[in-house]
Amino acid sequence: MSSGTTTQFRVVTDRSRCCGYGLCAVICPEVYKLDAEGMVYTDAEVIPAGLEEGAREGAAACPAEAIMIEPVTV
Repeated sequence: MSSGTTTQFRVVTDRSRCCGYGLCAVICPEVYKLDAEGMVYTDAEVIPAGLEEGAREGAAACPAEAIMIEPVTV
């Protein structure tokens, strides 16, 4: 029986560190978007179910380390 808690993940972006390489958006466009200046943003803070691995890969590919993935217990 489940305790009722699940772990979701959220994306934290530091736009001041973003250099606009866009690797995150190439790897996982469902999570990472680029604005008109090529800087990263997300439509939702919580990563949709099934996209966690792609979101992690996109964050890991960021040469500026401007993206972090954090667990959120709900």
